[in-house]
Amino acid sequence: MDSIDKLSKILSQQRCTLLGIGPMSKNCVDAVADITNSFNIPLMLIASKRQIEAKRFGGGYVNNWTTESFSEYVKDIDKKNNIILCRDHGGPWQNSKGKSKEYGYNKAIEDAKKSYEADICSDFKIIHIDPSEGISKINDLDIMLERIFDLYDFCFNKTTEMEKKISFEISIGKEDGGIHTFEEVEYAVSRMEEFCMENNFPLPLFLVVRTGNEVRETQNTDNFSKIINGNESTKKKDMLKIIDMCNKKGIMIKEHNTDYLPDSILAQHPDIGIHACNVAPEFGVTETRAFLSLLKKEHMDREYDKFLELAFLSNKWKKWMYPNTNAGIFEKAVISGHYIFSTTEFIELKNVVQEKISTTNVDEYLTNVVKDSMLRYLRLFKMIN
Repeated sequence: MDSIDKLSKILSQQRCTLLGIGPMSKNCVDAVADITNSFNIPLMLIASKRQIEAKRFGGGYVNNWTTESFSEYVKDIDKKNNIILCRDHGGPWQNSKGKSKEYGYNKAIEDAKKSYEADICSDFKIIHIDPSEGISKINDLDIMLERIFDLYDFCFNKTTEMEKKISFEISIGKEDGGIHTFEEVEYAVSRMEEFCMENNFPLPLFLVVRTGNEVRETQNTDNFSKIINGNESTKKKDMLKIIDMCNKKGIMIKEHNTDYLPDSILAQHPDIGIHACNVAPEFGVTETRAFLSLLKKEHMDREYDKFLELAFLSNKWKKWMYPNTNAGIFEKAVISGHYIFSTTEFIELKNVVQEKISTTNVDEYLTNVVKDSMLRYLRLFKMIN
């Protein structure tokens, strides 16, 4: 059975919410494989262009994988064909290199297409088109839709040329804690239908709907719960109308930035009818905290301080902070720890730790901790009992 068909099958058999997992580290990817092989359920690995990128663009920060080598590794450990490789946030200016000033739109869109081509060659099954970077007005749907159509056309024709098969996920706004109105989504879906009908293309598998979530530091702004459980009656009605409309069109709703939400809110997702959610930075933070806890338990103060220094000096925490934050070095190191897992300095540090505690396999321990965090989501989303 095709991996995408497996997603549809599990939704038809039980009212659940599918999970997309960011490949924050090699251990995170291994945890996904352990789960899919053990429970025989489909999971989406949602790789951003910073995490995993084509060889021609220098690869990504996760395990120094390129798109090509990442794909080969996952295929090797995916024993039951349950891991679905997905490109998360593809599109113009969606990697750090592409945000430099000399990258005009033509260069940015050209590179985005080359990156997508590598994804398709490497058997990624779901392509996320996110045209929101470089848009000055968040609600300028027409500009975003024209970019979507351009990339949709390119990717679909490229898959036909290569005799491959992909599905699409589209975004129509920045993920900044905002909330889509029914009118915005209705307009976008209407234009999407016209475009697909004219070109004999399939409708997207997923539509990313802004539900008020935004990740900052190790928290979620969680406007979602305020809508669902509060007095925001108009916004709640809009969300339910969006879900109902997309159900009738055969398009699945996907929520991004689901990290750090409480159990009570996560458990409501299947009942509300949200088809899928993405979780990423939380799993990186979980692994970082587990590593620090291990060092603390083993009284490795020197290694503990060294890790905090390496993570903090990476400056990768900057994009996640609240304005005027009170977070200190420890908090910032926890937020950015997973970004340094593939650096020479960290690998040397971890090797020292492993030598000192030979009775514990460090990577196996970290993988199991991350796996437990993932299983929490799968239970609350009713994908497993």
